[in-house]
Amino acid sequence: MRIAIAGAGNVGRSIAQELIDNGHQVMLIERQPKMLRPDRVPAADWVLADACELASLEEANVAGCDVVVAATGDDKVNLVVSLLAKTEFAVPRVVARVNRAENEWLFTEQWGVDVAVSKPRVMAALVEEAVTVGDLVRLMTFRQGEANLVEITLPPTAPYVGQPIHAVPIPRDAALVAVLRGKRVLVPTPDDPIEAGDELVFVCTAEVEDEVRAVILGPESAERHRGRP
Repeated sequence: MRIAIAGAGNVGRSIAQELIDNGHQVMLIERQPKMLRPDRVPAADWVLADACELASLEEANVAGCDVVVAATGDDKVNLVVSLLAKTEFAVPRVVARVNRAENEWLFTEQWGVDVAVSKPRVMAALVEEAVTVGDLVRLMTFRQGEANLVEITLPPTAPYVGQPIHAVPIPRDAALVAVLRGKRVLVPTPDDPIEAGDELVFVCTAEVEDEVRAVILGPESAERHRGRP
């Protein structure tokens, strides 16, 4: 893929190097000359320009990119870059970095954002995922389709422990995409049994999260969740 990254700070450079290592063509757009450090990611194309300016994005041929990543440390800049990439250049996928948790609500499809990556949310989710058993933990939100990546670690009391996956009435608009068991990542098949301690990873809409929680953990779990302040 051809990928443009706005912001060549530590985050932008790290993303660029990872994508290059995976075989993608990456362009880094940076407006501050002092941040232009091609020696840090020599395989990337470096462009000194303001990614908030339409003319700069046209000159960089952003329209020819498969993905734009708005990775600056300024949420206002990331929103403008996302909006321009989507509305002016019809970039198929726009990923935006959220720096401040209170701004997360802005990073929606109305601003051209397909996926918003919030550092505070990701860190909180990783903490919860590591210690939470018997509840649903939201790991990531895919804004364009209002879908979430969620995880549930099964306690021994979960109603379908020991039963095959085909026996679990997974709600519509939800899909079990992986089972993490110890150090193994399992692709779920209908006849696989689920076990206590399994981490079940779902993609689902926000509207059915409570249904997923009720099915996997029991109706009383969903009731407890709704009763929280």
